[in-house]
Amino acid sequence: MNILESFRIAVRAVFANKVRSLLTMLGVIIGVSAVILLVAIGTGVQKQITGTIQGLGSNLLFVFPGQINSGGGGFGGPPSQGRPFSTADAKMLQSRLTGVDAVVPVASSSAVLKLGSKSGRSTLSGATDQAAQVFSATLGGGRSYNRSEVDASARVIDIGYTIKTSLFPSSDPVGQSISVNGQRFAVIGWYQKQGGSLSGDQDNQAYLPITTLQNLTGNNDIRIILIKVTDATQIDLVRAQVKRLLAPKYQDNVTVMSQDQTLGILSTVLGTLTYMLAGIAGISLLVGGIGIMNIMLVSVSERTREIGIRKAVGARTWDILSQFVIEAMMLSVTGGVIGILLGALGAFALSAVVPTEITPWAVGLAFFFSAGVGIFFGVYPAWKASKLDPIDALRYE
Repeated sequence: MNILESFRIAVRAVFANKVRSLLTMLGVIIGVSAVILLVAIGTGVQKQITGTIQGLGSNLLFVFPGQINSGGGGFGGPPSQGRPFSTADAKMLQSRLTGVDAVVPVASSSAVLKLGSKSGRSTLSGATDQAAQVFSATLGGGRSYNRSEVDASARVIDIGYTIKTSLFPSSDPVGQSISVNGQRFAVIGWYQKQGGSLSGDQDNQAYLPITTLQNLTGNNDIRIILIKVTDATQIDLVRAQVKRLLAPKYQDNVTVMSQDQTLGILSTVLGTLTYMLAGIAGISLLVGGIGIMNIMLVSVSERTREIGIRKAVGARTWDILSQFVIEAMMLSVTGGVIGILLGALGAFALSAVVPTEITPWAVGLAFFFSAGVGIFFGVYPAWKASKLDPIDALRYE
């Protein structure tokens, strides 16, 4: 009996029990679709965050309180939380640093934004008027706050795209007022759609002067200071200046990172997270493989007399072995193809909520792993079937 005949018999056996075959494939379908979907989310988030940081420009330094140990582009240990910066620290750096275009302290909080009966919780981001020099968000209308509004702690606010569409679905928000934690703010601008990121929906953020945010929350802590260096070749020199200027107050408990270092750490962390998610999803593929093996063992028991008859009329051990291996592969490969389609559809549907990107390596890995599952877990039942004694098999009831 040639391989085509074995394939024909395997196809007939699979379709003879359609419901059981579908349930057997279910574990593989769930596993493959989960791998595709989770890797697409991880890759999409990683690409968007990397693009966002790259869009800030190539001459940036990120100053954090505490220590973030990096080595080889990755984390060398957990970050230690240092004493938060103050606005005075940022002003001191602005006045004493040489070769920089902007020093921008950034603070954040959350608040309830309300307009009439419509409300929602959003993230507030406070900075100085120099924020436009380091952030890449594009205004869709209106303007950003200016220095006099920062100095006066003016209650003005720029809103993200999600906030605009939620509170002002059919009108221009510029010039109108909204409530922020019960206080009235004038909307002076809104930003075009940016998308999601690791920190959440960037379009669900509102931007206001840092002095206004500090008055609103009663918290003057600053967790990051962004510094835009005039000449990229002077990055190391400016980094040394920052550490020297902050040393009297913070000693060595300050981290100053360049954009390349930040991207390296983020890429390592997000890449590791993506692989971890794929590994967790891959566990369900192993569970699906065990399901295939169980069903194939049941199939061997049910078809013992059939195997005995075939061996009695001349079927070789290889013929029986190949038939059951092909059956197992058909179940796993078909489940893999269906899983790939469902995973791709899921990634496409979720792209409206979170960034997703389907990668060829994830598709290939999921498919070949599912095929390998069929071979691996199908060999034992096939070997057991091929070793049946024809006389005993014919006597089996």
